[in-house]
Amino acid sequence: MSLLSFKLLVDTSEDVEAVKGDTELSKGIIRIACEAPKGHIRELSAETVIDIDGDEMIFVNGYQTWTHSPEFSVTDVQKTYGKKLPGALKNRFHLDSYGDLFFQKYSGKPGVFIGYSYCYIRKGEAFRLFASLDEEPGYTVFTVDAASGRLHISRDCRGVKCGGDLKAFELFYAEGAEDEVFDAWFSAMELKPRTSEKLAGYTSWYNRYNKIDEKCLLSDLEGAEKVLKKGDLFQIDDGWQTAVGDWLSVREDRFPSGLRAFTDKIHGKGFKAGLWLAPFGAQESSELYKKHPDWVLRPGGKPWCAGVNWGPFYGLDIDNAQFVEYLEKVFRTVTQDWNFDFVKLDFLYAAAPYGTEEESRAGRMIRAMKLLRRICGDKLMLGCGVPLMPAFGLADYCRIGCDVGPDWDSTALMRMTHRERVSTKNSIDDTTFRRQLNGRAFMNDPDVFFLRDENCKLTEEEKKLLYTANASYGGLLLTSDDMNKWDGAKKETYKNIREMFGA
Repeated sequence: MSLLSFKLLVDTSEDVEAVKGDTELSKGIIRIACEAPKGHIRELSAETVIDIDGDEMIFVNGYQTWTHSPEFSVTDVQKTYGKKLPGALKNRFHLDSYGDLFFQKYSGKPGVFIGYSYCYIRKGEAFRLFASLDEEPGYTVFTVDAASGRLHISRDCRGVKCGGDLKAFELFYAEGAEDEVFDAWFSAMELKPRTSEKLAGYTSWYNRYNKIDEKCLLSDLEGAEKVLKKGDLFQIDDGWQTAVGDWLSVREDRFPSGLRAFTDKIHGKGFKAGLWLAPFGAQESSELYKKHPDWVLRPGGKPWCAGVNWGPFYGLDIDNAQFVEYLEKVFRTVTQDWNFDFVKLDFLYAAAPYGTEEESRAGRMIRAMKLLRRICGDKLMLGCGVPLMPAFGLADYCRIGCDVGPDWDSTALMRMTHRERVSTKNSIDDTTFRRQLNGRAFMNDPDVFFLRDENCKLTEEEKKLLYTANASYGGLLLTSDDMNKWDGAKKETYKNIREMFGA
């Protein structure tokens, strides 16, 4: 069996000190620890030689839920987006913020693939799985170099203070069939999902988008009653709030009766009621951003822009006690006063773009997920736009791919510049190749499927590919179609999809 060659570089007060060593790459749990000099970590890495045949496939898990994560052949190129994008365009749209491009470098070379938390090499039905057992010290970054036959493993913890006993890596390696290696990994973590319940239903986003109000949702609720089952989900998505960040301010022009009255109507039909929020973000025009600038994350002194979905929006600081108190009030209102059973929590990566000398980026993300779990209580929680391993065992349901769209693969500009873009094509890849997490880490949310003809450019074959993947590999099965418009044939198709889904 090969050796893992371990290296730690520490910036001390006087110089750079190095600690090196070797450990055997054996099946099961691999722990690497050392006595670290006092200082700040510059590099923490390990490397080993691996044999990769020309017909094997390689999977590396992308940074967060929306990061395209397919299997690669040994000669494929993992695309690096935005390198040729003009700086002014980057600064305007902040495309780097959605993923890892603001801190991770990709080679763009054939056969070199970088991912987070776990990866595998597959030959037919035989898997070799390399995985992390603990991401709190820093994301475990796997670089598979098929051309040179090397596996490089590093911790994303540059700048974190150290000194004394250091748990450098806690890794897991397994060989065998798909279920065998993934069952063994989760057993080694002693981790079980919070729920094993498959859930089907409706969400408003992918037809109404943010143009929602009581009238159109009541109509969709009537359509859902004709098709869905008791206990299914009816979820209100973006558009109910006055601004992203102002979660206690409902748009009265759209919901004059208030959200509790609408929740009562959902429950009256026998459905679970769900609501969308983005708890760690605030748009520039929100009252929160204007009145509480100290709640905003400011690495390097400047507000950190998480994207431009509603114009610029900014990450919020979970170390600010007043912000946490505000979130606690928001979730008491949503789950108790408004009586929602389910929350879809989006753009979660905004909580942890950077670490500090006391805490890694991953450690902060895990702490943010634990905060959400605490304030959600026993309500069902869907994580979205989040690095996956920090959500293990904390989210009940979790998106495992990018947003789908009413077309196949977005625009040419987005295909050239944006790895976390809206893409039905990429979503099917993500659903397929992250399928092993379903029922182990959480219940997978593969995003919605479409049966409708209006407001949709997908072909019938593309629709079938999408709903087949979602029903086969997902734990959440949602549509945004107006089911009032489904004819008998579409209702029969939906019945068959539900049978495939098994709930």
